[in-house]
Amino acid sequence: MDQEEDLVLIQKALKEDDDAFAQLFQKYDSFLFKYLLKLTLDEEMSRDLAQETMLRCYTHLTSFKAESKFSTWMVSIASRLYIDQLRKQKRERKWMEFMKRNLSRQLSWQANTRGMEWSDAFADFNQLEAEARIPILLHHYYGYTYEEIGEIMGVRAGTVKSRVHYGLKQLRKE
Repeated sequence: MDQEEDLVLIQKALKEDDDAFAQLFQKYDSFLFKYLLKLTLDEEMSRDLAQETMLRCYTHLTSFKAESKFSTWMVSIASRLYIDQLRKQKRERKWMEFMKRNLSRQLSWQANTRGMEWSDAFADFNQLEAEARIPILLHHYYGYTYEEIGEIMGVRAGTVKSRVHYGLKQLRKE
């Protein structure tokens, strides 16, 4: 019965009845969001992916073959969108790492050509996460207190101390 109702709504939507697609959307919106939330563990990403999924369902409704349930087709689209999102994030991370290494090399070269001293420790320093890099730089290079850094970063002084400690520990390990 449920699948027959979906097919009727799909046929109406294919005949440019937007209300029919709106009914399909309302019927599966909660199901789709919960599926994506379990998949991503990120509420904002789940909402974005659900919206993009429904948009794709709407624009590609003609490619729906009634060989499976509408929900199955919709979940397959959502799953592919999620995988694409993960690939995009991976590419962006790799690009950012490349840019950091490239910038570090450029700064090293510029320092050497100007007769400035450049240490490998600074290159390692740039590989730290920003949460550790910022407080180390502010405390050890600019002389800010942990309390001042805490105000700047919007965290407690104890958090700043631990970030500096673990950041320096990581640098020593390198």
